[in-house]
Amino acid sequence: MDHPVFVVPGIGNSGPLHWQSVWQAAHPDWRRLLVEDWDHVVCDDWVSAIERQVAESGEDTVIVAHSLGCLAVVHWAARHSTRIRGAMLVAVPDPATSAFPAAAAAGFAPLQSERLPFPTIVVSSSNDPYGSADYAHRRAKAWGSELVEAGAKGHLNADSDLGDWPEGFRLLQTLA
Repeated sequence: MDHPVFVVPGIGNSGPLHWQSVWQAAHPDWRRLLVEDWDHVVCDDWVSAIERQVAESGEDTVIVAHSLGCLAVVHWAARHSTRIRGAMLVAVPDPATSAFPAAAAAGFAPLQSERLPFPTIVVSSSNDPYGSADYAHRRAKAWGSELVEAGAKGHLNADSDLGDWPEGFRLLQTLA
């Protein structure tokens, strides 16, 4: 990739077998969101951290977010004058579902329903317990995102056995 990449994991951070971590290990120049607490998340804290850290990367930055990280990126885009190359939003969770970790994640609802100010790809799974395919379709349409349906692969995380997820990496490259 010829552009800076900024990795925004979901709650708990992405472990070593998660595709985000696998990709970052192969590209040590990529930056990853740094926050104080990965297990008890306040949206405003993550938005502030994204603003500070993406500013250091520059306008050619491509963001690759997973799960709760997607919601943080959307809130960041709504609150700041964002200038980035684009973002890939994978497994966008629905804060209204019973599976959403509401006790550990505060301030993520409601979500912006307006077009995002940069190109985006929303990647969804047909059997994601945190957000339905219909929810991903509605979010992608509202945000002006390209929607890519990955099939029945759960939450598109390490438990999905994606390994280094070459299909996802090819999608990311289309933003660069």
